[in-house]
Amino acid sequence: MSSSPSRPGDGPYTARTPRVVAARRLRRRAERDETGRFLAEGPQAVREALAVGKVRELFGVESALSRYSDLAAAAEATGARVSPVTDDGLAALAETVHPQGLVAVCDQLDVPLPEALARRPRLVAVLAEVRDPGNAGTVLRTADAAGAGAVVFAGDAVDPYNGKCVRASAGSLFHVDVVRSADAAIVALKASGLQVLAATGYGDADLDDLADQGGLTAPTAWLFGSEAHGLPDELIEAADARVRVPLHGRAESLNLAAAAAVCLYASARAQTARRRLSRL
Repeated sequence: MSSSPSRPGDGPYTARTPRVVAARRLRRRAERDETGRFLAEGPQAVREALAVGKVRELFGVESALSRYSDLAAAAEATGARVSPVTDDGLAALAETVHPQGLVAVCDQLDVPLPEALARRPRLVAVLAEVRDPGNAGTVLRTADAAGAGAVVFAGDAVDPYNGKCVRASAGSLFHVDVVRSADAAIVALKASGLQVLAATGYGDADLDDLADQGGLTAPTAWLFGSEAHGLPDELIEAADARVRVPLHGRAESLNLAAAAAVCLYASARAQTARRRLSRL
């Protein structure tokens, strides 16, 4: 694959090239919301975006376009534009200190909640008012690894297309249904057959006890709140159960991403065990 620009006579784009300037604006949420696009940085994210046909343009320094020639060829095969950039052009687009040479302009992946629920997911993570992009991206990655079908960004939650969130998801953003909802949509979650469990340090149900009693085998939507404020009271009250993660040592609490991992994997283990038994 040639690393020459798409238009004859062009040299590699610089930070001042209009296409780079326009793409750089996607680092701002307002621009992402207006255009329905976002930036995915690094070869792993680019690979996953290409796999679902979401890449519009691929920017890369010549060494990266050569090293990842398969990604550049795949982008061209899908009709995406491949645009070589200078080091300063890449620096204008990337948010990391040591970028890996590739940045893609991608279409957003939002799925309406009714569509996501119509797929009958057995595990859903709801991020209610979670504003930290690193935490949100890590939960998204964990939900994907645990087999969740959807992650709902509810209320005034962080933008899932925030650069830090995209990077923290490590490609999982492209694997699960990403839903943005004005609220936690508990009524819709319950109507679809999901039990709704609120993860809270003040829960009256212990996660281990719930698992031992078979309470995690049913299709489940977990509610997770922000690390600073936790879940809103109305969501805690609306949940089918309020669940705490047991602390066996002296730590005061777990952070959001760790607590979410424990809860999601507890559900995944219980559901997997039930399916195995049903096949015996």
